[in-house]
Amino acid sequence: MTNKKFTNQVAIITGAGQGIGFEIARQLAYEGASVILNDIDEELAIKASAEIQKQGGICHAVSGDVSNVEFIQHLVDEAVTKFGKLTIAIANAGITTFGEFLDYQPESLKQVMDLNLYGTFFLTQKASLQIKKQGSGGSILLMSSVTGHQAHKNLAAYGMTKAGLEMLAKSLVVELSDYNITINTIAPGATLTERTLMDKEYMETWSRITPLGKPATVEDIANAALFFVSPVSRHITGQSLVVDGGWTATSPSPY
Repeated sequence: MTNKKFTNQVAIITGAGQGIGFEIARQLAYEGASVILNDIDEELAIKASAEIQKQGGICHAVSGDVSNVEFIQHLVDEAVTKFGKLTIAIANAGITTFGEFLDYQPESLKQVMDLNLYGTFFLTQKASLQIKKQGSGGSILLMSSVTGHQAHKNLAAYGMTKAGLEMLAKSLVVELSDYNITINTIAPGATLTERTLMDKEYMETWSRITPLGKPATVEDIANAALFFVSPVSRHITGQSLVVDGGWTATSPSPY
């Protein structure tokens, strides 16, 4: 007997080579899920998967670009081929592009739209079709941002895509509930990751302007993610949870 809450669950997590995505994958595997770990960086995906396996988890790396619909279908097919089904899809992959609105270039907008919106939309679609086919329900989780809730300098395009994901989750309640598929979003605030820690001022700045006195850790965000895709949240759908230490309540600028 095992009391691990994700035993017999199969999950896809995109953009999971490091940071928030990796921690979600690690925790899911620790709790008994079989995990398809995706990252566009093949070396990073393999290394992350190996680390989870070393810790005793079941994890299979599949590298590739999740802004490509053909690859997204391959990712879903790989979950079914490797583990027999798909029950959880977490669209964590995304890109942040900074730029003043009046100078923002078409190629930058296309880049952020292709991954954040187009890729997430079709991962949700392909995963939902597989879960519907199986007939036993499942969970979809989208990764939004506090910038989808509050204005933030130089992030108009990025914030637009994140707000769009929250509307997507609300809209799909109408279309997915009949198949017992829940869909929700998490909106992280400032979070300590390999990327953000490259900024030597990040910790000090966000500790100063966050009401709880510190930015989130990847564990904080992963804890919220596991809640939304676990059995204890089966009656929660179309919702967004902000995980930001209270920053959106006051929204002081980091600049």
